[in-house]
Amino acid sequence: MSSAPHLSRRGLLAVGTAVAVLPALAPAAASAAPSGAARRIPYTFGNAETVGGGFVSGIVFNQRERGLVYARTDIGGAYRLDRATRRWVPLTDWIGWDRYGHTGIISIATDETDPDRVYLAAGTYTLPDWDPSTAAILRSTDRGRTWRTTPLPFRLGGNMPGRGIGERLVIDPNRNRVLYLGVRGGHGLWRSTDHGKTFAKVDNFPNAGNFVPDPQNPDGYNGDNLGVLQVVFDKRTARAGRATRTRYVTVADKDNILYRSTDAGDTWERVPGQPTGFIPHHALFDHVNGFLYLATSDTAGPYDGAKGDVWKLDTATDAWTRISPVPSTSADNAYGYSGLTIDRRNPRTLMVSTQVSWSPDCILFRSTDGGATWTRAWDWTSQTERRLRYDMNISDAPWLTWNATPKPPESTPKPPESTPKLGWMMESVQIDPFDSDHFLYGTGATIYGSDNLKDWDTGGRVHLSVRAHGLEETAVMCLISPPAGRAHLFSGMGDVGGFRHTDFRKASKMYDSPTFGGTPALDFAELAPHILVRVGHPTSGWTQHFAVSTDAGDTWKPSGSEPAGLTGPGVEDQAVAVSTDGRHVVWSPAGAPVSWSDDLGATWTASKGLPAGAPVRSDRVNPAMFYAYAAGVFYASTDGGRTFTATAAGGLPTAGNVRFKAVPGHEGDVWLADGTSRSAAPTPYGMWRSTDAGRTFTRLTAVDEGDVVGFGKAAPRATYPAVFTSSKIGGVRGIFRSDDAGRTWLRVNDDRHQYGWTGSTITGDPRVHGRVYVGTNGRGVIYGDPKQPVDGAVRRPARSTSG
Repeated sequence: MSSAPHLSRRGLLAVGTAVAVLPALAPAAASAAPSGAARRIPYTFGNAETVGGGFVSGIVFNQRERGLVYARTDIGGAYRLDRATRRWVPLTDWIGWDRYGHTGIISIATDETDPDRVYLAAGTYTLPDWDPSTAAILRSTDRGRTWRTTPLPFRLGGNMPGRGIGERLVIDPNRNRVLYLGVRGGHGLWRSTDHGKTFAKVDNFPNAGNFVPDPQNPDGYNGDNLGVLQVVFDKRTARAGRATRTRYVTVADKDNILYRSTDAGDTWERVPGQPTGFIPHHALFDHVNGFLYLATSDTAGPYDGAKGDVWKLDTATDAWTRISPVPSTSADNAYGYSGLTIDRRNPRTLMVSTQVSWSPDCILFRSTDGGATWTRAWDWTSQTERRLRYDMNISDAPWLTWNATPKPPESTPKPPESTPKLGWMMESVQIDPFDSDHFLYGTGATIYGSDNLKDWDTGGRVHLSVRAHGLEETAVMCLISPPAGRAHLFSGMGDVGGFRHTDFRKASKMYDSPTFGGTPALDFAELAPHILVRVGHPTSGWTQHFAVSTDAGDTWKPSGSEPAGLTGPGVEDQAVAVSTDGRHVVWSPAGAPVSWSDDLGATWTASKGLPAGAPVRSDRVNPAMFYAYAAGVFYASTDGGRTFTATAAGGLPTAGNVRFKAVPGHEGDVWLADGTSRSAAPTPYGMWRSTDAGRTFTRLTAVDEGDVVGFGKAAPRATYPAVFTSSKIGGVRGIFRSDDAGRTWLRVNDDRHQYGWTGSTITGDPRVHGRVYVGTNGRGVIYGDPKQPVDGAVRRPARSTSG
């Protein structure tokens, strides 16, 4: 429970709470269920690994303890690096459905006075329609194993413009009970004096910022003031246990970017002589020599940035020096600067990254003389050739080429761009404070790192490799699990296409021929599972939105044509369906009529009787039967999708993200869940089942809120498939399984394994009873297995095998 707002003794609005949560990193355990709730059974959970997949917006090293490192992502939560295994441990899987927005982490603070303490500033969007909950500070005294929550009266924007700036949350290095938080939206600078239990606005701080990426659209994604950005302490100006007297604050105001207090925050001044015209993305302080460094850009980032500079302030004299590797006044500067780091063991050594430099690649710069001179990670040797100071190993995430033909970057023409890329959206670059050879940096897709960084300075090559193991940050749009074939699982994801998962322990290349940037829908022929179809957003030079495989996903080919007027692949998880014998396909693309094909996509014909954009599914027994749904009306086709007819079914939801599936092995058996939009629940909200091909539906009264449904292998001696759902049942939100067609339910997850919002897609495995695959919005594909299956065998399914 949150405490009521009150006035502190300083007259500042204070907010706070102390809500305990369970440990985040233990197997799900059995316990007594609340009255009316489903029984809970023990499961173990893991990821079908992609290895990365999204924007790593921040990496933070603890300044006191070697090997203590945290990473934050824009929608997938926070992680701590396990020093022994070099794998990232997820810290926020306990965040549940009702607070899914807290999986967007805008900042991390790790305490150098007490390394057991760590804090997260959480909140994904500033738009209430996208994220109904306000932000929070999550605080831990055991390195993220357990957490308490301090709610905040504003929003932070972990997945909004400017999310790579910072860190916005910082701990006073001399008095660790004091924290500062820079807040966007005009809310100013906030402070806690009790280890983050409560926060109060610093009313005397003079500037709440004014930079808005798109001031013409104040209610849009780019319409929010970036606000106060970062607090940097000069920790030389205090002794342990006393507040640091001198601190600097950066602000999103191109005319007033830097403020200073020399009396522990009692008064503030605009730092004289400061540069103007850009936004400070990262600031750091050299505690040995007394220099403050700033990396600036002309935009919020992380996708853009055309100009910027790097600046050095001598805090003893207030003298400013522009030390940009390529100054903003140069015609060669077509990028801003963002990622900025210092070698704490040799503070004259700096590194900075371009914010975005798409073609041919981003650039890392390095200086060993305090910014007087710089060298680049790569240099042009001619108009079409480059010389590198690095090599790259992406064998642990081979999809990072996006299926483009890998070419040595030094021989890559100016276009095309290099493959794989050094990176993009490189907002966080960090040299290990205990090891000058070790550094990490985040990109829009992964973490790269090296253990021989100093070879850069002696003519050698820095060996870069993927360092995102254990960190899964994909938004999963669809999942299928065929009853035969080498792969138990196929996924469709945003941004990174999707994968055929033959081994859950490692990543593979993404689907190709064509390559999709996002794959909203997949299907397979139930009785001919070697036939698969997928639709998506083409990339890497492809134009087709449809692909088919006739060899269980070994190879793919694009469609010969597309429905006229098509503008996109269609609705998530239900845009395409293939008949049970593989002879007919129905596709519901964006911008075009629902259409059918009887030649695997070579030609398409508009279906009759169905509104455009209607989600579609196939019956899993009858090859002529397809289903569709729109605005409270259920439709059926008995001629392979050529024509659809509205059924007489009534009482179905008319709004929300309705998701439905037909049951394998049972003709005419369809389950429908009214997946609510996340901002407002529709009416009615539940789950329904039809056993007569959609002519009538019966509501499952035990399901309070039904969101998504799928099916897996039947329990021993049962004839009906196991039913899986992400729903609220008996007053409890969770992942559930029923082995008796919905008469009773078992909760398979617990409060430590919630994964935020899980309403996009779910399926069981038709070859392994009890196994469930869950799509998350930022934590990748989660799979769960019973700790003790019905047959008594202990199952540890790290590797996907044919059944």
